Amino acid sequence: MSNILISENSSRLVPESVTVKRSDPVYMAHAYLTKIPVSAITPFIEAFTRPGETVLDPFAGSGMTGVAAATLGRKAHLFDIAVLGEHIGRNYLNLVDPARLRSKAAEIITRAEDRIGDVYTTPCSRCGQTARLVKTVWSMVMECRECLAPVVFYRSIEDADWDKSKLKCTNCPAPFSSRARRIGEVSIIDFIVCMCSRSQIEQEWSDITIKPRSTGLMWPDEPIEEDRQMFIASALGRHGLTTTASFYSHRNICALSALKAEIDLVEDESLKEKLKFCFTAILTRASKRYQWSKKRPLNAVNSNYYVAPVFYEWNVFDLFSRKVEAAIKSDNWILANRREMSIAQFESMNVTYDVASADSVPLPDNSIDYVFTDPPFGSNIFYSDMNLFQEAWLDSMTDPAREAVIDRIETGHHRTAERYEKLLTDALIECKRVVKPDGYITIVFGNSSGSIWKIVQRAIKSAGLIVIPELISILDKGQRSIKGLTSEFENVVTLDLVLTMRAGSPNQLATSITPPEKYDLEEAANYIVGSNTISSLFSEASRLYLEILRYGFRHGWDLSTLNLANVANMMH
Repeated sequence: MSNILISENSSRLVPESVTVKRSDPVYMAHAYLTKIPVSAITPFIEAFTRPGETVLDPFAGSGMTGVAAATLGRKAHLFDIAVLGEHIGRNYLNLVDPARLRSKAAEIITRAEDRIGDVYTTPCSRCGQTARLVKTVWSMVMECRECLAPVVFYRSIEDADWDKSKLKCTNCPAPFSSRARRIGEVSIIDFIVCMCSRSQIEQEWSDITIKPRSTGLMWPDEPIEEDRQMFIASALGRHGLTTTASFYSHRNICALSALKAEIDLVEDESLKEKLKFCFTAILTRASKRYQWSKKRPLNAVNSNYYVAPVFYEWNVFDLFSRKVEAAIKSDNWILANRREMSIAQFESMNVTYDVASADSVPLPDNSIDYVFTDPPFGSNIFYSDMNLFQEAWLDSMTDPAREAVIDRIETGHHRTAERYEKLLTDALIECKRVVKPDGYITIVFGNSSGSIWKIVQRAIKSAGLIVIPELISILDKGQRSIKGLTSEFENVVTLDLVLTMRAGSPNQLATSITPPEKYDLEEAANYIVGSNTISSLFSEASRLYLEILRYGFRHGWDLSTLNLANVANMMH
């Protein structure tokens, strides 16, 4: 990782590129869409602030900027409209005694199990003794388009030797597809732990299990409105998945309800909130959205409402126990990484998180030393849609109408590109207002569409800011899309630009931007790779695309026609 001096008179360095892994204990403690690892933020806070100074993040998400600031001995003010974001961000820095957390979690699990019964026990097929269920594999039952008979998808793909291209109906010779109409679900396989084996045992599902006692239990069952973008994209109506509770098995929704009821009875507020943090962290994995694979689990899908034809049902109490340990590891990591601070000093650090819109930050003028933020990337992710599952359990939900996104399909919300540009512009104006005259503003942004980058360019200029050409970094979070370069709606970019800005003078703001010619693009590509052919270093279109975007920012290009697809075509 090379670095750039902020100025000739400064010893502080800005990384030219940052490559991080999404595997540190803080990152792993709780999932949140497009979360930036703490290690990707700390180099910038170190470069632009000193201990004791204050950082702002007006699009705070899960609060990683606050964690980074706290470990570096800085203060921070975090804001976001997302209820889930505030819940996660506050509890990352809600450090609790690990022994008390473990003890209370174990007590809660015991009470919840007593409440609903031993629903995760089943006989071991090897020894006949009672075993503990780890997870169950479920399969969709689908209707054959030819003979109209029910087809268990798992049995069909098993007969096809796990090759989807060879799928056939199990009742007639007709070809079969995973897009066939879903008419039910059936359990297939249990994974258990038993005293007779040192490793997990895979066995045929058995119906000899205890049914949950649901009397007195309550769980949220929020409707997923038809005008939500993810409802439309996921064809929920066709599959009957139109409420939050419909994404859980009856056993798991009962277990979750019992856990939440016991957590709500905890008197110590700090301990209760940390336990809620662990609880909301397991909700996606405890749902039907955790995909099965013949080779290995594919993990839960966090960015859409998809339920695969074959999915897992995990033991909720096991998930909760493991997440408690993950939260403890996160707390320990934060304490171990605090810079020259005692625990008492760390606990007194002023990191606040409040629900507020980025275009109306409740802070006085010139009160912030530095801004680091990660605004929503156009139409890439609809946070309010995806947060709905956790927020339903928190009894407070984000208002989709306030979200800074561009709708893919018009549904009457009028979340247009023009509205998105205004929100982004107003947010940058607010950043400029609250940051001190010599302060810097850094935003992380990624998109595959030149039209979105043009919006970013206009918003920056309209806010009276200029991007400092020498201070543009590339962030690689190790993301790799399973869909490759294209998705249903837009190409997938796997890296982000990190743009650092300051208030611009009238002369600087008057500088015009020019569209790049085809020759300019080729020249830029050749310059970047250092030869007349694409080198192995830039074998990925995303990397070359980001480098050309950086080159374009530095040379005053109009980026509106520079799309990832065009760069990918250059490489063939």
